[in-house]
Amino acid sequence: MGNKDKFNLFSFTGKMKILHLSWFAFFITFMVWFNLAPFLQSVKESLGLTTAEIKTLLILNVAFTIPARVVIGMLTDKYGPRIVYSALLAICSIPCFAFALSETFIQAAISRFALGFIGAGFVVGIRLVSEWFPHNELGTAEGIYGGWGNFGSAAAAFTLPTVAVMLGGEDGWRYAMAITGVMSLLFSFVFYANVTDTPKGSTYFRPKNLGAMEVTSTGDFFLLLLMKIPMYGALALLAWKLSPAGISMLSDMVVNSIYAGLVALYLYEVWQVWKMNKSIFSEPVPEIHQYKFKQVAVLNILYFATFGSELAVISMLPLFFSETFELTPVMAGMVASAYAFMNLMSRPGGGWLSDKFGRKPTLLILTAGLAVGYFFMGQVNSEWPLWLAVVAAMACSFFVQSGEGAVFATVPLIKRRMTGQIAGMTGAYGNVGAVCYLTVLSLVDYSTFFLVIAGTAVLGFITLLFMEEPSGQIAEVNEDGSVTLIDVANN
Repeated sequence: MGNKDKFNLFSFTGKMKILHLSWFAFFITFMVWFNLAPFLQSVKESLGLTTAEIKTLLILNVAFTIPARVVIGMLTDKYGPRIVYSALLAICSIPCFAFALSETFIQAAISRFALGFIGAGFVVGIRLVSEWFPHNELGTAEGIYGGWGNFGSAAAAFTLPTVAVMLGGEDGWRYAMAITGVMSLLFSFVFYANVTDTPKGSTYFRPKNLGAMEVTSTGDFFLLLLMKIPMYGALALLAWKLSPAGISMLSDMVVNSIYAGLVALYLYEVWQVWKMNKSIFSEPVPEIHQYKFKQVAVLNILYFATFGSELAVISMLPLFFSETFELTPVMAGMVASAYAFMNLMSRPGGGWLSDKFGRKPTLLILTAGLAVGYFFMGQVNSEWPLWLAVVAAMACSFFVQSGEGAVFATVPLIKRRMTGQIAGMTGAYGNVGAVCYLTVLSLVDYSTFFLVIAGTAVLGFITLLFMEEPSGQIAEVNEDGSVTLIDVANN
């Protein structure tokens, strides 16, 4: 087994090679996904957009990722990370090129919405890394994967404006965005040629079917259906934002048919979940195969507050700094990217702390820090010295991103063959958070926006008290019917 090797970041063989290729694939998806943030002003002028339209592009950018993460999680469990990640990188270069070529708001809006799909790449790597690393290194490995990959948004903020200036002219932003598309297309081939789904000799456990998530008790059945509702709610919220009540991009008729479609989809999903799990109402699941869905529910809520707030804050921070402290766009972008810079250390840090001190205690401390951090961000105004505001943003982002690392240090320990699905749902909750927070932002001032996030972090802290520390082993059934036990804790 390749798992006995040392954890050496400078190695490019075995499991470390997989880790490096994975975080780089994720890094590229984030660069493509957030290549709009540094060019909001240029795109606005170039396409002649209103401020409301630009804000709409920001929300559209994260909307499609909600269903995409769930779908990609299922596909990953079924077909394996290698094929799914390679295909995603290749296919998503198309809307990236389309956005770079767009001339009207509608073209820009459609290609931005489609680009939300690339934000689902994250889920694929979570499953891939969990196949290659043992539980006592998993938090650290997933943290490096998430943190270094997430850094793609900061890299976009840093490098793309310079690239645009070098390539020159008012079309500079178009060239810069197209380059990220080319990177995505090329790396899909590199990834496909160099990655395997599991170490040699390991089994890739697949879920029983693709239809819906398995649960193992009747209470969990209803909790799963309840936890599905906010995902549809966020998409309904988005439709409302585009309706005549919002920015009038869609007519009332279209919006109402979207609402009806979402209700129909939800009912279809209820039926799928029932079909998958109806046996639990007649015969209980043997204890060895049970898992507690409330663990997933708690992680969903925490990811709503951590990653949801990160996505929303990354989208608005340059604007917040330029308006509060009257900075130039380039300066504001540099200052704001301090927030994303923290990803390089914080997310791996959160994973490492979880490996070391346990999943639940780490999450409790980080969630408390998160609430305090956003409370202070809510106090920032133009009277503050700029350096202090930057320190507040960086401290806040440390707790946000370590929290994300700690959430995903726990996800792969719940049920191995469903890791993609669980990561998909938890990841989608991050985007539900982003849509909710960005909608709040369009209705209130900056200070209230930060305080709302602090409030949700407090709620997250309360739900955390119900989570149980992963312990013992999880059982997975091999194709020949024999059972493999996978360690999830040192006991």
